[in-house]
Amino acid sequence: MSNRNFYIVAYDIVNDKRRQKVAKLCESIADRVQGSVFEAYLTTEELKKLGVKADRIIDKEVDSIRIYMLCSNCRSKIITHGNGAVTQPPGVTIV
Repeated sequence: MSNRNFYIVAYDIVNDKRRQKVAKLCESIADRVQGSVFEAYLTTEELKKLGVKADRIIDKEVDSIRIYMLCSNCRSKIITHGNGAVTQPPGVTIV
Protein backbone atom coordinates (compact mmCIF):
# COMPACT_ATOMS: atom_id res chain seq x y z
CA MET A 1 0.00 0.00 0.00
CA SER A 2 2.95 2.35 0.57
CA ASN A 3 3.52 2.73 -3.18
CA ARG A 4 -0.01 4.03 -3.74
CA ASN A 5 -1.16 7.58 -3.14
CA PHE A 6 -4.69 8.92 -2.78
CA TYR A 7 -5.94 11.08 -5.65
CA ILE A 8 -9.02 13.09 -6.45
CA VAL A 9 -9.80 13.16 -10.18
CA ALA A 10 -12.28 15.73 -11.46
CA TYR A 11 -13.16 16.67 -15.00
CA ASP A 12 -15.14 19.15 -17.04
CA ILE A 13 -15.62 17.77 -20.55
CA VAL A 14 -17.70 19.77 -23.04
CA ASN A 15 -18.57 16.98 -25.50
CA ASP A 16 -20.86 14.10 -24.43
CA LYS A 17 -18.91 11.43 -26.34
CA ARG A 18 -15.56 12.50 -24.88
CA ARG A 19 -17.13 12.84 -21.43
CA GLN A 20 -18.40 9.25 -21.60
CA LYS A 21 -14.96 8.00 -22.63
CA VAL A 22 -13.28 9.86 -19.77
CA ALA A 23 -15.91 8.56 -17.34
CA LYS A 24 -15.26 4.97 -18.46
CA LEU A 25 -11.53 5.50 -18.09
CA CYS A 26 -11.94 6.85 -14.57
CA GLU A 27 -14.42 4.12 -13.60
CA SER A 28 -11.83 1.52 -14.58
CA ILE A 29 -9.37 2.70 -11.90
CA ALA A 30 -11.30 4.82 -9.39
CA ASP A 31 -14.48 5.11 -7.34
CA ARG A 32 -17.02 7.68 -8.53
CA VAL A 33 -18.02 9.90 -5.61
CA GLN A 34 -19.93 12.53 -7.60
CA GLY A 35 -20.91 12.97 -11.24
CA SER A 36 -17.48 13.96 -12.49
CA VAL A 37 -15.39 13.39 -9.37
CA PHE A 38 -13.49 10.20 -8.56
CA GLU A 39 -11.26 8.97 -5.72
CA ALA A 40 -8.45 6.50 -6.32
CA TYR A 41 -5.36 4.95 -4.80
CA LEU A 42 -2.85 4.87 -7.65
CA THR A 43 0.77 3.98 -8.19
CA THR A 44 3.00 6.42 -10.05
CA GLU A 45 2.76 4.21 -13.13
CA GLU A 46 -1.05 4.04 -12.98
CA LEU A 47 -1.19 7.83 -12.64
CA LYS A 48 1.03 8.27 -15.72
CA LYS A 49 -1.10 5.83 -17.74
CA LEU A 50 -4.24 7.71 -16.71
CA GLY A 51 -2.73 10.97 -17.96
CA VAL A 52 -1.60 9.48 -21.27
CA LYS A 53 -4.99 7.88 -21.93
CA ALA A 54 -6.89 11.01 -20.90
CA ASP A 55 -4.75 13.18 -23.17
CA ARG A 56 -5.75 10.97 -26.12
CA ILE A 57 -9.45 11.58 -25.39
CA ILE A 58 -9.84 15.22 -24.42
CA ASP A 59 -9.75 18.40 -26.46
CA LYS A 60 -7.17 20.43 -24.55
CA GLU A 61 -8.64 23.69 -25.85
CA VAL A 62 -12.00 23.24 -24.09
CA ASP A 63 -11.83 20.24 -21.73
CA SER A 64 -10.20 19.97 -18.31
CA ILE A 65 -9.10 17.12 -16.08
CA ARG A 66 -7.66 17.89 -12.67
CA ILE A 67 -5.87 15.38 -10.48
CA TYR A 68 -5.13 16.24 -6.87
CA MET A 69 -2.93 14.10 -4.62
CA LEU A 70 -3.90 14.09 -0.96
CA CYS A 71 -1.47 12.95 1.72
CA SER A 72 -2.75 10.68 4.48
CA ASN A 73 -2.91 13.61 6.90
CA CYS A 74 -5.04 15.65 4.47
CA ARG A 75 -7.18 12.63 3.62
CA SER A 76 -8.06 12.22 7.29
CA LYS A 77 -9.44 15.79 7.27
CA ILE A 78 -11.90 15.31 4.39
CA ILE A 79 -15.34 16.52 5.40
CA THR A 80 -18.43 15.05 3.77
CA HIS A 81 -22.06 16.10 4.11
CA GLY A 82 -24.91 13.88 3.08
CA ASN A 83 -24.64 10.50 1.41
CA GLY A 84 -21.31 8.86 0.73
CA ALA A 85 -18.02 8.02 2.37
CA VAL A 86 -14.38 8.62 1.54
CA THR A 87 -12.87 5.78 -0.49
CA GLN A 88 -10.92 3.42 1.74
CA PRO A 89 -7.43 2.16 0.88
CA PRO A 90 -7.37 -1.10 -1.06
CA GLY A 91 -7.21 -4.18 1.12
CA VAL A 92 -4.76 -7.00 1.03
CA THR A 93 -5.35 -9.47 -1.79
CA ILE A 94 -4.60 -13.10 -1.07
CA VAL A 95 -3.85 -15.14 -4.17
